[in-house]
Amino acid sequence: MADKTIRKRIMFYVQHLLGIGHLERALRLSRYLQDAGLDVTLVSGGKPYPHAAAHGAKIIQLAPARAADADFSALLDSAGNPIDDVWRAQRQQALLRAFDDCAPHALLVEMFPFGRRQFSFELLPLLQAARARPSAPLVLCSVRDILIPSGKSGRSEEAIARARELFDHILVHGDADFLRLEESYPAATALSEKIIYTGYVTAGTPRADTGYAGSNEVTISAGGGAVGEALLLSALQARARSVQAGNKVWRILVGANAPEGQLQTLKDGAPEGVIVEAARPDFPQMLLHCACSVSQGGYNTVMDILQAKAAAHTPAVIVPFATAREREQTIRAEALARAGLAILLPQAQLGPAALAAAVDQAILQKNLSPRLPDLNGGPATARILREKLHG
Repeated sequence: MADKTIRKRIMFYVQHLLGIGHLERALRLSRYLQDAGLDVTLVSGGKPYPHAAAHGAKIIQLAPARAADADFSALLDSAGNPIDDVWRAQRQQALLRAFDDCAPHALLVEMFPFGRRQFSFELLPLLQAARARPSAPLVLCSVRDILIPSGKSGRSEEAIARARELFDHILVHGDADFLRLEESYPAATALSEKIIYTGYVTAGTPRADTGYAGSNEVTISAGGGAVGEALLLSALQARARSVQAGNKVWRILVGANAPEGQLQTLKDGAPEGVIVEAARPDFPQMLLHCACSVSQGGYNTVMDILQAKAAAHTPAVIVPFATAREREQTIRAEALARAGLAILLPQAQLGPAALAAAVDQAILQKNLSPRLPDLNGGPATARILREKLHG
């Protein structure tokens, strides 16, 4: 029988490349795991995030890597130079040292092998080291609700083979009754025996008594801000065209990863009735009181919106970030629109008039009460890990 007096150790690897969405979800999960009595070491390979430590986990920061652009065409180091074999070797060794120091009972890897293939140079040795330990840790993959297959021949088959060989379970942070993984990633049907749906991972229920900032305003956000400039520029001029919200304050929140100078440019161009400021930590609370939320369709922002919708029926407009290769946000936004949870405005149709019309439509539909997906993924993930670790 397993000794339940031992505080189980979790090592959680995450690599964000453009925005902070992957890291934010990992930090949210880490907090739930810590709250459930598990010791979490979070190993991050992206740009350092100053608020990471507030989530309670021990943070190990690897030499950071980021995507050169929204097409993920190349990987750059902290100095903006392309990563090379020396950099790769040093990161691999740092990751393996972190694994040895942590000696985890469970190893949680975000996205790989369904993404982050460029980091196979360190992840395959890590997973092989885990399998080689005399007391091998439980090895789990942590993925969001949507995966986009590579267009290159053989990549999905490679990912499925690696998942079969190297992972005990695939934790899908979504609701199978709302959106099944195979809808976006058909090859996932081959892993049905390993897949566990946890429910969606939120930041926790926002408290309505922590202030009324943004009350009766239209709140416009673009996640971390690495992409989304077109949405924010359209919002500057949309207020004057809105019938339902033309007399309300429109507040534009600019993320920390926005291009240099964007915040000031938007401030300089803001007409009367439009406020531009840096993204705020009380964003989830603001959504409880706003007249309408306008955002992109990233996982964490959508979770904040759904929490607000559950508590206050907050109207929402989703303008998903999309490129020829990137359809994740579009698929999620389409599912939300089908369920009556948000108004979808495709990026290709974005403009001040279209945005104003979408806001008007969302406000008029405020009193609808569609069924929400399962939002209990954080506590459920912690419960699943505890049950697996304690037999």
